[in-house]
Amino acid sequence: MVTIALVVMVLDQITKWIVVRSLMLGGELELLPGFFKFVHWGNTGAAWSTFYGSNQALAVVSAAALGLLYWARRYFEGDTRPGQFALGLVFGGILGNLIDRVFRGHVVDFLYFHLVRRDGETLGFPAFNVADSAICTGVGIVFVLSWWARPAPSESGVAGSGSVRPGMK
Repeated sequence: MVTIALVVMVLDQITKWIVVRSLMLGGELELLPGFFKFVHWGNTGAAWSTFYGSNQALAVVSAAALGLLYWARRYFEGDTRPGQFALGLVFGGILGNLIDRVFRGHVVDFLYFHLVRRDGETLGFPAFNVADSAICTGVGIVFVLSWWARPAPSESGVAGSGSVRPGMK
C-alpha cells in the first residue's frame, strides 16, 4: 500500500512539475483539436471546482481524510492485496493534491478533454491530473471489492471449513 501510494505521489508531482515548467498558469496547448488540451490550470476547490477558493480548508480536510482512511483501512478491504492496491492509489492521490495545496496554494490540473459541437460550443469534462485519476480509480476498486462477498470464517477460523451444502448431512 505504501509503495503504491509513493509511486502515485511521485508520478503526480513529476507530471505537475513538467506542466509548471512548460506552461504559464492559465496556459493551454491543444494536442488533439476539438478533443484534448494540455493545460495549466490552478484549482483552489475540490472536484469540478466545487468549494472554489477554499484551498486551506480543503488541505485540512484532505489531511484529516488521509488519517481517517488509514485508521479505518480494514473496513475498506485494506487486509487484501486488491484492497491495499486500491487504498495505495487513494492515499497517493490525496498526498499528491495535498502537496499542491500546501506548497502551491492550488492543485495543478493539466488534462482537459472536451468536444466542440457543430455550433462551436465546447462541452468539456473538468480538467484533472494523475492524483485525481488515482483517487477515482482507487475508490472504484474499493466499491467493486465491497460488492464481492468474502466467505465468512467458520468456528475453526478457516473460511468455508465445516460447511455443508444444502441437503447434505
